[in-house]
This record gives sequence, structure tokens and C-alpha cells, in this order.
Amino acid sequence: MAGKTVDFGLYLITDRRQARGGDLLAAVERALAGGVRAVQLREKDLPGKALHALAVEMRRLTSRYGAKLLVNDRADVALACRADGVHLGVAAIPPAAARRLLGPNALIGCSTHDGAELAAAADGGADFATFGPVFSTPSKSAFGPPAGIPALRRACLPARIPVFGLGGIGPGNVADIVSAGAAGIGVITAILGAEDPCHAAANLLARLEAARGTRQGGKEGTP
Repeated sequence: MAGKTVDFGLYLITDRRQARGGDLLAAVERALAGGVRAVQLREKDLPGKALHALAVEMRRLTSRYGAKLLVNDRADVALACRADGVHLGVAAIPPAAARRLLGPNALIGCSTHDGAELAAAADGGADFATFGPVFSTPSKSAFGPPAGIPALRRACLPARIPVFGLGGIGPGNVADIVSAGAAGIGVITAILGAEDPCHAAANLLARLEAARGTRQGGKEGTP
């Protein structure tokens, strides 16, 4: 059964080590002020108790801005803090299992790195998927060289769920991601590593809107 509608184009993924001054909550709040409406709490090294405490604070924060909160992998923590859903890595429980735990209205995302993983995510009932790394980025170096725009385009073409390009994305390549057919972008450094996360988020959203307009215009103009 399908979950919630994916009504966002900018997906902020957390990494507290990249937040300036080490204050993740402050950085995320600035990003929310800039227009971010979906946050994935991804702090894999935190033990359960510490992750839950952070998730509770993040839930309070995202709720104030009407933003969605997803917890990486941990369906139990997502349930406990009343998050909107989970984002599942390739080694996590299947999306169908997460759906049984969290209910039909949960928002479930999956990380994918090729067309087969993307198809499996859709078959399992995921609501959306990230695909990458599209460009080179240290946080995704374990997955090998970047896939590139052609691979993203090949993945998006037959996709049955919205796909978010991920990995090395910044203001200069948002249009390339959208033109490949992606529904949006997932970022860490482009916002959390920015001097002003509010401005960085607003800038990315503006570029997303412009790129979508260009893509729609191109479709309408196609004979």
C-alpha cells in the first residue's frame, strides 16, 4: 500500500560533523527557515539512546516548520519519536517490513545505486528513492566511482517512484539532475557545510524551481 505523497524536492540529509560549530539542530533550523521541508536524520554512529534523544528534538523542530522527518534505517526510533517515516539503506529491513511496523501512512524512502535496486525499492512499496552518488563526494566513496548523469537518466526513465539525485550536488549542477528526470535532490554538504544554511537552502530551491520550469517548457515544446 502506498504511503504519503512525496511533496518535496529538496531532501536534507544530516551529518552533525558538517554542521558549522557542531550544532546540528541550529543548522537544520536555518535550513528549515530557508524552505527545506524534508529532513533525514542520518547519524549512523549514534547508539540508540542518543539517537532517540536527538530524534525527539529534531521532531519538535521539524514540526514547527511543517516539515517531514525521516529516520535513517531505525524504524523503532522513527516510531518512538513519531517521525513521518524512515529512509532505508540497502542493508536495512525491506520497505514492506518497515510499512508493517509504521503503518500505511508512513513515508518510506530507499537508498539505491543502480537500476536493479531502484526497481526492488518500488516493488517493495517504497514511496521514493535516492540514487547515487551521481557526482564525486567523500561521503559516498565506499560505493565506488560516481554514477554520472547518464546513469541517473537511465534509472529515472523507467522508475515507478520519484527519484532523488544524491552525491556531490550543489547549485551548479541542480539543472543537470532535473534534466535527467529526477524528482529532486538530496544534499548534505551543500546546506550543512554552507556559511548560511538558510541562504543555501533557498538558493537550491530557487534553482530547482527554475530547472523544473525549463524541463516542463521543453516537454510542452516537443512536437
